[in-house]
Amino acid sequence: MTLRLPPITVTRWVNSPPLTPEDLRGRVVLVDIWEYTCVNWIRTAPYVRAWHRDYADLGLTVVGVHAPEFAFGRDPGNVDRAVREHRLAHPVAVDDDFTFWRALGNDAWPAKYLFDADGQLVDRWVGEGDYEQVESEIRRLIEVRAPGTRLPPVSAEVTAFARTGQPTYVGITPETYLGADRGRPGSFGVTGDWRSAGEYVELVAGGGELALPFEAGEVNLVLDPGPAGLAAVRVLLDGEPIGDARGADVHPDGVALFDRPAMFRLVAGASRTDRHLLTLVADRPGLRAYVFTFGP
Repeated sequence: MTLRLPPITVTRWVNSPPLTPEDLRGRVVLVDIWEYTCVNWIRTAPYVRAWHRDYADLGLTVVGVHAPEFAFGRDPGNVDRAVREHRLAHPVAVDDDFTFWRALGNDAWPAKYLFDADGQLVDRWVGEGDYEQVESEIRRLIEVRAPGTRLPPVSAEVTAFARTGQPTYVGITPETYLGADRGRPGSFGVTGDWRSAGEYVELVAGGGELALPFEAGEVNLVLDPGPAGLAAVRVLLDGEPIGDARGADVHPDGVALFDRPAMFRLVAGASRTDRHLLTLVADRPGLRAYVFTFGP
């Protein structure tokens, strides 16, 4: 794939003044295409942070490019909060109109594009994994840029990944969208007064339940609490309070509180060998649910 770093034409910048290919000439550039509710990007974020931490002073510039999957991802407050919560210190280009996305010919989240110091694309990676290869190429290009550069040890994050490897996702439930645009009929059920919109299902009035059969160890949900700005959902696993299988965003009492549109971790310790039923019990109208994602 022959590509030079195109103009970074975006809506705005976070953590940096606007950067151009000319500004970045002479530096190795890693472009990280991300979306703050994307679980696959969330899993890659520690490695991106590590590369900025370890190599920024040696000639690497990481440029995170946020392109929104859902309408709420165009809200500057949501993106800025995500930058803080994910501790992103590198420059972030907010590409609300997908202008830079299209200039790259990109088609997925997350994706990484590595350019050499002359602005020439060296490699591209899509999805999770390949962290050892990415860091190896970063190190090689830094040395090409400035021969004799004293490189630090390979990052602790990538060293740990090399020991454990990428977990397998074979046999787990696939990503499940709930809105009319991409939802699969019969993949989930609702009780109560819900309406289906393009991106989400919304609890319109009274209380309601959202039920999802799944096979996985981990379940996450992209959710918007709605106009009230705060929602509480009781989480049941196989008809019982979730208990020890609760995810990081579920309190010990089995209730998850949501105060912004984001991805929330609901289940983290279910048996992968069994088929389960996740039930979410809500009592506040306006709650919007977008997509379930899963992990081993």
